[in-house]
Amino acid sequence: MSVAALHAPAILQLIDVPTPYLVTNLDVVADRYARFAAALPGTRIHYAMKCNSSAEILRTLATAGSAFEISSIAELRMLQAQGVDPADVLYSHPIKAPGMIAAAFGAGVRRFGFDSPNELAKISENAPGAAVHVRLRVDDSTSVFPAGNRFGTDLDEAYDLMLLARRMGLTPYGVTFHVGSQCQSTGAWRSAIRMAGELMDRLLDEGIELTMLDLGGGFPATYVAGEPSIEQLGQVIASEIALLPYPPAVVTAEPGRFLVAEASVLAAKVIGRELRGAEHWLYVEVGAYHGLMEPMQSPGGWDYPMSTSLPEGSPTLPFTIAGPSGHATDVVGYAIPLPAGLAVGDTLYFGSAGAYTLAYASNFNGFAPPTPVFVGGIG
Repeated sequence: MSVAALHAPAILQLIDVPTPYLVTNLDVVADRYARFAAALPGTRIHYAMKCNSSAEILRTLATAGSAFEISSIAELRMLQAQGVDPADVLYSHPIKAPGMIAAAFGAGVRRFGFDSPNELAKISENAPGAAVHVRLRVDDSTSVFPAGNRFGTDLDEAYDLMLLARRMGLTPYGVTFHVGSQCQSTGAWRSAIRMAGELMDRLLDEGIELTMLDLGGGFPATYVAGEPSIEQLGQVIASEIALLPYPPAVVTAEPGRFLVAEASVLAAKVIGRELRGAEHWLYVEVGAYHGLMEPMQSPGGWDYPMSTSLPEGSPTLPFTIAGPSGHATDVVGYAIPLPAGLAVGDTLYFGSAGAYTLAYASNFNGFAPPTPVFVGGIG
């Protein structure tokens, strides 16, 4: 089943599962992995599993050849349940609980991210001799979800930290960065790789040659339009890597939403329609607290490709879409053009909903999150 077929209301209405549900085409996940690999040849892909840790997706990506990136010991346990070798896992989160470092190291994880002296101390104590990769703070202003100052360090401190890592008996292994989630500019990777190259060059004077360049995440999925393609990004990244002081032995990347977002569609029925002043409101079964959190997090709103169970070509009205809970902030879209005839019992389909939907979903206010449904692939 293609992406276009998955998003077709006529196909979606054949799914015999009560709403709300999130249907994921595993063939699309495998296709996105192959497309990413082709666009960045020689790059080892480590799926950022925080994006969607469904066992079916982990199994599909592992079968396709993917490695993984984790942020907790619980995520490592999920991977072990799928037979993934911890030695091929990146633990890139810059702040980790000491016990989680020790548990991951004991399980066989050997590569740990950091961005501060305090984190190095924890790694040195709980994972002696481990390989460490320092996270640079780079320009993430062109992303939908910037990380801001939450993680990363500047170039001068990164240099000092790698020397400190060596004194602590750790292996200065690599450099990483994150340009922000759903990055909209190829230039963000260009400037970040150049900064990484500066660090690599400076460390050579200290006899340190880094093994790994980790391109981080932020690779955008397609929602409506305007995002750079993975092929465009691949060309920019390749041209910048060619300018580094020396070729890294290992180049890795940590894509999340690019691999899974477009593979899924969320279906939810309309449970209420109201006219409040001049504003048309639709209330649906799934809201911000049941999986559609990203519209609340993005200042400019979020543009899911939308369709409905009504015939295509119907006259439209701009609707505000709200979730089912009693919380005042449970609004997931404004001025969304949808068929004017929508009524209670009709279904809305939110396309490109595979990223973070299940990860954020809860039973807030007693309303159930969407039921996961998988089609295609290996099941």
